[in-house]
Amino acid sequence: MNGTDPLAELLPQAFHFTQLHGTQLVLLLGIVMFFGALGGRLFQKLKIPQVVGYIVIGILIGSSGFQIIRPETIAALDPINSIALALIGFLVGAELKLDVIKKYGKQFVGVLLGESITPFFIVGILVTVISYAFTRDVPRSIALGLLLGAICSATAPAATTDVLKEYRTRGPLTTMTFGIVAMDDAVALILYAIASTIASPLLGGADISLGHQLLNIAIDIFGSIGIGAAFGFIISMIIKNLMKDEGRVLSFALGGLLLSTGICLLLGLDNILASMSIGFFLVNFAPARTKPVFKLVDKFTPPIYVLFFVLVGAKLNIWNVSGLLALIAVTYVLGRTIGKSIGSALGARLTKAPLTVRKYLPLCLLSQAGVAIGLSIAASNDFPTTVGPDIILIITATTFIVQLIGPVCVKHGVTKAGEVGLDVTPEDILKSSFVKDVSWAGEPVCSSNNPAVVSETETVAQILETFGSHHNQSFAVSGADGTLVGVITLEELRESLALGEVADSILAMDIMRQAQFFCRPDMTLPDVYNQFDLLDTEAIPVVDQENKPIGVIEKFTVDHYIRAQSTMRQHKAEKLAMQ
Repeated sequence: MNGTDPLAELLPQAFHFTQLHGTQLVLLLGIVMFFGALGGRLFQKLKIPQVVGYIVIGILIGSSGFQIIRPETIAALDPINSIALALIGFLVGAELKLDVIKKYGKQFVGVLLGESITPFFIVGILVTVISYAFTRDVPRSIALGLLLGAICSATAPAATTDVLKEYRTRGPLTTMTFGIVAMDDAVALILYAIASTIASPLLGGADISLGHQLLNIAIDIFGSIGIGAAFGFIISMIIKNLMKDEGRVLSFALGGLLLSTGICLLLGLDNILASMSIGFFLVNFAPARTKPVFKLVDKFTPPIYVLFFVLVGAKLNIWNVSGLLALIAVTYVLGRTIGKSIGSALGARLTKAPLTVRKYLPLCLLSQAGVAIGLSIAASNDFPTTVGPDIILIITATTFIVQLIGPVCVKHGVTKAGEVGLDVTPEDILKSSFVKDVSWAGEPVCSSNNPAVVSETETVAQILETFGSHHNQSFAVSGADGTLVGVITLEELRESLALGEVADSILAMDIMRQAQFFCRPDMTLPDVYNQFDLLDTEAIPVVDQENKPIGVIEKFTVDHYIRAQSTMRQHKAEKLAMQ
């Protein structure tokens, strides 16, 4: 869109950011982060991954929408993209554990080659045919098909891993997805080197040596890995004695990560690959001393992700795409989707990957962004007077499409695979659970007919009989009107055991303590733990809205529930891996 934008004219000039100075920068970052987070939350409410909401907000305020943020301003904020990609690469590298690579290495290679090379041929052939049908220019059509075929093999890790993190997935499909999105960028670079070498003489340019191209790529890949490994070693050495100081651990980890990224950008190397190498080194060669680093960095990333994806959406400009380029863009998306689906499914079948990987991996490989856009820029520099400008427009338009549908497909795939919610720690389970969720051997701790609730007129002998046949060690006592009047703990029960036959004539009201505290079914478990500590007790009665007791929640029961839930999800993930 050149000239003026009628949508942009609807807004006061003061709200268009063309430069970044002082207050404007603060206001701009506030707008991007606040409305991006709001959009993510709204889409999350609609059961759509929040990353789609971030991108939609970016589209609305960026080049395709109201142009509140101008292209030159977006370009000035590119350092945020570098930081976000570094964090994403770091956390993806942390998933590439050596034992996982040994277990799934053959499957990784088979699927990687299938999902990269198959779309290269399918997109290349389809684009070549359609371009020739309209232009009758054989060399240009072949070159365009080759270059777009190479670019389409890349998969964006950012949007994909954001969905996996959001839905806390774990299992063979998640493991395979992390591995593929971490490695297929290298395949895309190699395919682009081959394609550009063939395309250059077809378009009348100077012959480019394939060997020279591959040498540059080797320097890029191995140089990035070397820098990342070096910084991984340095970070592990520095934080060795800082395990209890989370602030310093986070500072050194982020400082090393950003320093590595800056050096790679300065040298023209791949900062994502370097960041992956840092994560890979730390998780495999210094796991004991660096394990907390990944949790701390993960907590730091959400606001950076919001800024990153809003700016991704703001960059996209779909209004400059002509009819022919729109047709090629649609063909590109369809061909890439078909190629990724066939290639990944075939690779998974040949390497005997788990059934969930064979069925749902194609849904997790649709997103494209950073590397694809980077290669399109490389094409515009290599072929500025021929196919370069068209490639940038096509990749921009297709990124607009796949960045919206890709995260939704990832969510659908991991949901159908049964891996949602399996990557949780006991702390995660605790934070997301309520009193009403807690159970023992399938029996909830609060219910209408709970054995832990006795009336004040029941005898001690009856209570001891209940105690012997159920797990609960404390009892809530209800009065004549059914409301909570007291509590009988293990201490009172121990004293009652010495009463012998006298227990038949002693009532609950005779040994109970007055009920001075209680909780309700909708109280969160962290709040319950706070009450345990504050009241110095191991048991708290649970009451309904009418203050009638419906159970007792005990600390050991909550601990048992958390362990059982964690073990159950771990076994479920292991079972999926064996299918």
